[in-house]
Amino acid sequence: MNNTLLSLGHGYSAQALARLLPDDWRIIATTRNAEKAAQLNKQGIEALIWPGSDLTEALAKASHVLMSIAPNDEGDPIIAELGPELAKADHLKWVGYLSTTGVYGDHGGDWVDEETPLSPSTKRGLARVKAEAAWEKLGLPLHIFRLAGIYGPGRGPFAKVRAGKARRIIKEGQVFSRTHVEDIAQIVAASIAKPNPGAAYNVCDDDPAPPQDVIEHAAQLLGLPVPPAIPFEQAEMTPMARSFYAESKKVRNDRIKDELGVTLKYPTYRHGLAALLSAEGLDPS
Repeated sequence: MNNTLLSLGHGYSAQALARLLPDDWRIIATTRNAEKAAQLNKQGIEALIWPGSDLTEALAKASHVLMSIAPNDEGDPIIAELGPELAKADHLKWVGYLSTTGVYGDHGGDWVDEETPLSPSTKRGLARVKAEAAWEKLGLPLHIFRLAGIYGPGRGPFAKVRAGKARRIIKEGQVFSRTHVEDIAQIVAASIAKPNPGAAYNVCDDDPAPPQDVIEHAAQLLGLPVPPAIPFEQAEMTPMARSFYAESKKVRNDRIKDELGVTLKYPTYRHGLAALLSAEGLDPS
């Protein structure tokens, strides 16, 4: 069977992987709207609008599956529709599930790794733990990727800093891990090249940092004023944004290096932000 990727929820990270795969790969991808489907078709990707399309035939054609769709209140949406077919899909060489480091919960700024018990403190994190378990029960050659905060081209602090909307929200002891989308792509590609069914990988850089430090550095790179500090208790935030501050941890990434041989392209946010600025034709020095 030729290599055919079924990309379920072909979003930001999955698109980065698609750009990295060799030209002889066939990619079948789901998206939610016709406009996005048309764009994907122009890129040589066979787009299916889902929900709405029957995915059974696409699954039968696939050698590899990447799941990027988040669980909803009812659970994992793909398993709800395609669970029996997935459980019988013994032709699959590799299955990847994009999860989140939120499954580890709050550790007061301490380190976690893939062996840390899953103890989410948010509804969103709990849903991910249940979704991971549901995929594990299918008996597929599953690989779980627990992603830290994602940034990259078109997604990062520069736009907010330039618009004067960035905020440096200060919560003592708060630290986040993050990852550049191109590193996500190369880590998933490395796993495809070296399958290890049952493995879970933390996907993050080497430099967990307080969020206000990242905003400050972005402003300095742009030569713009550093946004003022706002105490967390006084900050106006959406419930979603506030939930991110409910958890603080530093995430270890040794396994992607030791098992997959990955060398991060952007080992710190400083490397990543400098590269984003250079891509705009600006000098980050």
